Amino acid sequence: MSRFRACHHHIDLTSRVLVMGVLNVTPDSFSDGGMYLDPAQAVDRVACMIEEGADIIDIGGESTRPRAYPVDEQEELRRLRPVLQAVGHRSEVPISIDTQKSSVASMALDLGAVIVNDVSALRHDPNMAKVVAEARAGLVLMHMQGIPETMQESPEYRDVVGEVKDFLSARMAIAVQTGIQEESILLDPGIGFGKTIEHNLMLVSQCVQLAALGRPILVGLSNKEFIGKIIGKPVGGRVIGTAAAVAIAIFQGANIIRVHDVAVMREAMNIAQALAAANAWSQPSRQEQL
Repeated sequence: MSRFRACHHHIDLTSRVLVMGVLNVTPDSFSDGGMYLDPAQAVDRVACMIEEGADIIDIGGESTRPRAYPVDEQEELRRLRPVLQAVGHRSEVPISIDTQKSSVASMALDLGAVIVNDVSALRHDPNMAKVVAEARAGLVLMHMQGIPETMQESPEYRDVVGEVKDFLSARMAIAVQTGIQEESILLDPGIGFGKTIEHNLMLVSQCVQLAALGRPILVGLSNKEFIGKIIGKPVGGRVIGTAAAVAIAIFQGANIIRVHDVAVMREAMNIAQALAAANAWSQPSRQEQL
């Protein structure tokens, strides 16, 4: 679980929690939509996030926010290509491509990306697994109930943590069967993707149960709608709420946190991880308890 391989990158997850910085090259993403449509601004933002402490950069050209509609393949390629051409092979940190389309993933991997972040967990495009396996790329498998257009209409679960865990276990088994190495897989519970406030809170507070699957857990909490509803703030006012949720996720075993505000969250994560480590050290051993 402590080792993650993505193409030529061998990433150690034993020493600290990693930051995945988010860059959306879209007009309609809920947090940074429209801000980085200019490739030059997008490239500058990548450099800024790396300077602020990002360990991975996740670049997307199609919004998957609630009630978002799909973007056709050519438009997604058009948005992403100039940014990936500029940073893909030059980046100091691994580049992840946030897409459900195998053609987009293939283009991104050719241009230097090493991770595919697929919110459909290989269900959208039957060719995606082959593209990832042949490139020996990293893969993020995420849970989503429904599709972005309708996923927040009436999500229901009998046991949200158990059902998400079972889903991720099944999708990981399928990925391995199609030739993707288990050490190249990350698991994401899909906070906000077909979940109510209560579902999201349960998943964040019980991340440790997902860690039992034996792979690193990636959690995307940044400025999510459930945080806004709890604190009564719009997207731009959710930084403190996000930091609180990030700290809890780290205490519950999250290995990678996906965020927009890299500098602020890096500081919050450093404190949370230091406290979590101190808590682990202070726990009496089993022998002492006996």
